[in-house]
Amino acid sequence: MSLKQVLHIIDGKETASVSGRTFESINPATGQPWASVAYGESEDVNRAVESGWRAFESGTWSRMPATDQAQRMRTVSRLIRERADYLAELETKDTGKPLTAAKGDILGAASVFEYFSQIPDHVLGTTYPSDPGYFTYSRREPYGVVGGIAPWNFPFMLVVWKTAGPLAVGNSVVLKMAEQTPVTTTEFAKICLEAGIPPGVVNVVHGDGETGAALAAHPRVPKITFTGSTEVGRSIIRSSADAIKSVHLELGGKSPNIIFADANLDQAMAGSLFTSFFNSGQICTTGSRLLVAEAIAEEFIEKFHQRAKKIVVGDPMQSNTQLGPLISQVQLQRVQNYVKVGKEAGARVLWEGTPTKIPGHDQGYFFQPTIFTQVHPDMRIAQEEIFGPVLSVMTFKDDEEAIRIANNTIYGLAATVWTTNLSRAFTMADRLDAGIVWTNCPHYLKWNVPLEGHRTSGLGEDLGLESIKTFTKLKVNYINYGGHQMNWG
Repeated sequence: MSLKQVLHIIDGKETASVSGRTFESINPATGQPWASVAYGESEDVNRAVESGWRAFESGTWSRMPATDQAQRMRTVSRLIRERADYLAELETKDTGKPLTAAKGDILGAASVFEYFSQIPDHVLGTTYPSDPGYFTYSRREPYGVVGGIAPWNFPFMLVVWKTAGPLAVGNSVVLKMAEQTPVTTTEFAKICLEAGIPPGVVNVVHGDGETGAALAAHPRVPKITFTGSTEVGRSIIRSSADAIKSVHLELGGKSPNIIFADANLDQAMAGSLFTSFFNSGQICTTGSRLLVAEAIAEEFIEKFHQRAKKIVVGDPMQSNTQLGPLISQVQLQRVQNYVKVGKEAGARVLWEGTPTKIPGHDQGYFFQPTIFTQVHPDMRIAQEEIFGPVLSVMTFKDDEEAIRIANNTIYGLAATVWTTNLSRAFTMADRLDAGIVWTNCPHYLKWNVPLEGHRTSGLGEDLGLESIKTFTKLKVNYINYGGHQMNWG
């Protein structure tokens, strides 16, 4: 079977790398290559950045009337919806996620672009009280070229996040998707061109960490938006220091999922299974630390175990599959190592997941969920982001202990609380150090609502009207229209 050919998109054209280098994208369900992808190096990154600047300075997009920008962004959304089945199939081959979940991601991405199509008409400045004869106002201006670097767990959705906000305020973008999942990013850029977004406004360069580092360090990229690991986020901050770049980061998490005795336990059970294992635990907001009130712990954990054993791990193309494979052999080995670490630390293995052979997919990276109980909050499995279906279960006596355990990590991305006590719900939301607190509704997101990670989980706001500030810079203009003279010299 011939491999699908995937090229960069630079200046509105599909193009190979200057060096001619390529790499292969592996289907996680089969362990076999299915696409051959152009490998971008510094020269390719530079071509894309310069293309972005030519488009920006020409004004074909940056000075296009807001109503026209909005119309073309709506067209992008429509085209994504029309091609959702095709894009979902590509996404499943690249990520291994179940086809139904992949299609949900594609349709969600279309709604993101539709929401951001409203933003061009809302990039507002401010007027300020001034002395007589002076007029003072501010405006928000685009940076010019924004470098967007996205991870492999939600590739199409996240490349849209990296594009919609910057485009809506007039920027060009250069996109670099994780090397594990590059295919749909090129397809997205083609859709943007078809929708009438001018050449050079959306550029794509494929490659690995070195390619991303070249983009992040490029002197002509004044704004970087990155989603991925905290470790890489730190390196981006370091590389941005000399140029004093503006950096937006959405990083790792080790999110608590806290169940109080007064919770609706049926609702909490279903929601906890979802937040623990959805996308094979490969989400930065995964509720990978399950905190259960001692009064209900024994019964709840046993029922949770029995329900978890019914999760269907299998061929992602099958409609009944709930969990597909992990993204790669490297990730499979990483998850296996954490299971070993947990056992060696003395945590009790309630259910030990193992690599699983799926009929017809013997080389795939499938892994059953793992549940640890009797986990001490300081154990590595309770502190470090595993990015796999490995759950650490802990118990707590009262609200104070729940808060103490929940906040006892370097992360602060998200937290979930299950309770029917309104006072407790608001108190927990106030005291949990997380950018998102979900009460009885894990992973609920609306595109008009911003999000931001706390501590080592991020820097800057994403989504909502707040993203206008994320992807623009402030300019203030003082005008002396009264003829005032400086008393100088």
